[in-house]
Amino acid sequence: FKTFSYTTETKKIVERMTTLNNGQNSTQLALSEEDIQMIIQYWIRIFHIKFGWINDLNVLVINYSKNIFMLDTFRSMSKLLKIFSGHTCCVCGIDYFTIDDRQFLCSGSYDCTVCVWDVETNKQIHLFHEHLDRVNCVKFSPYHYLKHHCNVICSSSDDGTIRFWDIKHNRQLQLLNGYTTYVYGIEFSSFNSGRYLCSGLHCKIIRLWDIETSEILHNFSGHENGVWCVDFSHNNNDNSNKSNNIGLIGGNGYTICSGSWDRTIRIWDIETTKQSIIFNGHGHVVSRVKYGSNELGISGGTNTILSGSFDESVRLWDIRSGQQSQIFNGHTSYVYDVEYSPL
Repeated sequence: FKTFSYTTETKKIVERMTTLNNGQNSTQLALSEEDIQMIIQYWIRIFHIKFGWINDLNVLVINYSKNIFMLDTFRSMSKLLKIFSGHTCCVCGIDYFTIDDRQFLCSGSYDCTVCVWDVETNKQIHLFHEHLDRVNCVKFSPYHYLKHHCNVICSSSDDGTIRFWDIKHNRQLQLLNGYTTYVYGIEFSSFNSGRYLCSGLHCKIIRLWDIETSEILHNFSGHENGVWCVDFSHNNNDNSNKSNNIGLIGGNGYTICSGSWDRTIRIWDIETTKQSIIFNGHGHVVSRVKYGSNELGISGGTNTILSGSFDESVRLWDIRSGQQSQIFNGHTSYVYDVEYSPL
């Protein structure tokens, strides 16, 4: 992959592709190989190579397609681009980051390891194996990058720990171990440069950490079963005039949403630390929740939540009404991850 920006030439290609698509069958679009590669690289950059759960035991797969506009064509024409082999069990978390214009993937696995991969060379460049049980989630830390100018990966595990890994020095940097239960999904705050981390626990609570001090700020209780996934809201302009006088972390107007084995999605006010909304409707564990943002251009923007579930559905929720707004059916097995289209 090469560094890529949305140039005027790319815009012309996309416009031509759209024009052709309006007048022809999607499988007949007359694009050159150079056009196709340019569009593929643009979309890879847009999505930041964020993937969902991969069930193939030791394989991370990056796919690309000749037609990015039609999902059916994407499925039928996708080609294997790269394989990253090394894990010996299920890969259950992936994230993407760059260092000096080089692109990397990190991955966590049920083999208890965290791996770092060089995208260009397909090589595994780091292997962290201090976890004592399966790794459930991995995230690149924006806080360490923005505040300390270092590249750090964060991972959560069934061993009851959250660990931070210093890539440059190939060592464990920090350990959050105030747990006696499995740690599932983790997420960095969308404010204060990602200084705060929330985590979902098997013991039914959500824990909020201050990464800088390694202190527990609050435990959010209310779910009736384990918390599988969490997310921080993005800035909501409706709350921009609220005074910054809270005792926790200064996250005025921000919320956390969580998905659980109890089949509910819940929203928690960071300012008051109280539960504010419960969404019911999924028929199985909620495996992923994702706030919308105004930049996506979708109706409702920051007032939407997208969710995936083991009930094989994807659903969209309206925070203002507290109701489900759309349901997408069609999957024939568990949905592990969801993401908004950037366009």
